[in-house]
Amino acid sequence: MKTAGLTRLRVIVQASFALFCLYSGYRFYLFYLWAMGRSESYVPRPPAVEAFLPIGALVSLKRFFLTGVYDHIHPAGLTIFIAAILLAFFFRKGFCGWICPVGFVSHQAEKLALKLKILWKPPVWLDYQLLAMKYLLLGFFAFLILVKMDVRSIEGFNRSPYNMAVDAKMLLFFLEPTALTIWVMSFLVAASFFLRNFWCRYLCPYGALLGIIALVSPVRVRRDQETCIDCKRCEKKCPGSIPVSNRISVWSPECIGCLECIATCPVPDCLTVSVYCSIRLSPFLLPVAVVSLFLLIWAIALATGHWQTEVPVDIFKKYYQLGSRLVHP
Repeated sequence: MKTAGLTRLRVIVQASFALFCLYSGYRFYLFYLWAMGRSESYVPRPPAVEAFLPIGALVSLKRFFLTGVYDHIHPAGLTIFIAAILLAFFFRKGFCGWICPVGFVSHQAEKLALKLKILWKPPVWLDYQLLAMKYLLLGFFAFLILVKMDVRSIEGFNRSPYNMAVDAKMLLFFLEPTALTIWVMSFLVAASFFLRNFWCRYLCPYGALLGIIALVSPVRVRRDQETCIDCKRCEKKCPGSIPVSNRISVWSPECIGCLECIATCPVPDCLTVSVYCSIRLSPFLLPVAVVSLFLLIWAIALATGHWQTEVPVDIFKKYYQLGSRLVHP
């Protein structure tokens, strides 16, 4: 199979996960309507919506390490968070490159911007300063959660009404946006058409964490210096703006394992996927491994009771109806 098919495969995989997220979001909206008494039709709450609660998942992960207790309120969120971390450890930022729906939307915005010829490449000095923002955000959340929060405060947050209804509050963030929310969202959308992968590259603390973990990943893209023709097509295609043609091995935390560089390279086997810089793999094995490990972790969580919440629906219903009156503890 030609490596050019990698791009098509990536679109299919990303689109599949994005559609599943949309489906889960719609099901959650129906559950929310029932909980608020606006619908008589009961729809089970989909656990997958907890994927959009990574900050709470980080709190739960610290609690798990300190106490050995798995989050029983939002277990799916913690499971997905652990899966993303393991994927980064084994297969670079495979979660970002093949699964994350935000990355898929960002990629589509980039393609449209290229057609409209409005995509702008910032100078290196500005690009580095913008890159620092997501690491600053990661440091901020890491300090608040990993340093400041002790077991007692974590337990208090975990049992709080706010945590019980945090998924509903996330939904309300989009259903009933404030003027500030509209301005911020409009800016993020607009910026995505002028700066490649604006959210993912410059602002996502989740991606920053996975990038740091991916530094120890054994999987990397290697370049054959002898066959490289220095066309720089790999650099132009790379969503992380990595100077692939200047590297023997791509070790950057910005590499999301999307393999677009390999797909666009005109020289066969000039760019390859390798393990520990010595064992060469078919590039198609990487997305297969990423999706397989992700689904395996989901299946294990489902089989062991670490996917479905233990909170009765009546409790969700009670706290959802408190709505905006709930504040962060």
